[in-house]
Amino acid sequence: MKVVILAGGFGTRISEESIYKPKPMIEIGGKPILWHIMKLYSHYGYNEFVICAGYKQEVIKEFFADYFIRSSDVTYDYSSGINKITIHRNNAEPWKVTVVDTGLHTMTGGRIKRIQPYIGDHPFMLTYGDAVCDVNIEELVKFHESHGKLATLTAVIQRQQKGVLDIDELGSVKNFREKKANDGAAINAGFMVLEPQVFDYLQDDTTIFETTPMERLAAEGQLMSFRHEGFWQCMDTAREKTLLENAWNSGSAPWKLWD
Repeated sequence: MKVVILAGGFGTRISEESIYKPKPMIEIGGKPILWHIMKLYSHYGYNEFVICAGYKQEVIKEFFADYFIRSSDVTYDYSSGINKITIHRNNAEPWKVTVVDTGLHTMTGGRIKRIQPYIGDHPFMLTYGDAVCDVNIEELVKFHESHGKLATLTAVIQRQQKGVLDIDELGSVKNFREKKANDGAAINAGFMVLEPQVFDYLQDDTTIFETTPMERLAAEGQLMSFRHEGFWQCMDTAREKTLLENAWNSGSAPWKLWD
């Protein structure tokens, strides 16, 4: 199953860094938060990624173009008049990464629609490129496969400006709406599993996935929630970046499940 990561937005609320790079490329502990997200999926054996890029998409492409060399010990030998390169050791991940320019001003649903040719008629995972979590991906996928609906999202209880969920006792999402002041309900934390039929709910570049498509999925009883009571944190602001940086530097970052 492929993992789709939304990484094309402007990141205006953390503009002090996103003026130079896409928000998913802002670093935590010397690595882009995008890398941290991918490491979580890779920990569970999911190593094929489709990155929905947009704003400053060349930064993402350059990172992966150089990743093998930057993760290796290398000898450059010019003594014979040619550039002979010897790789002694590499720590590169077993990843296959497709970076797709999904447009500068495309909305989230439009970005997902644009990568449909890279997914085909197969279920896929989807998340946002600006939040880390210690969700059990294996259990998330099992839950999705067990209920037979078109979409599963990971739900957490946070006082955040995210989409608010109305969930029944069986885990079915009955309503999806944007946050109101002082809400403390379950929110959509990303880390979704989707059936390919979800592409039919997406129209064009103006489609915002979190509004009409998800509202329609909920109304039709096709949207389920996987309750996560562990760690989840987005990186919308400089304060949140500092929080994540401090957690990483402490040596006990909750989302670091890999060795």
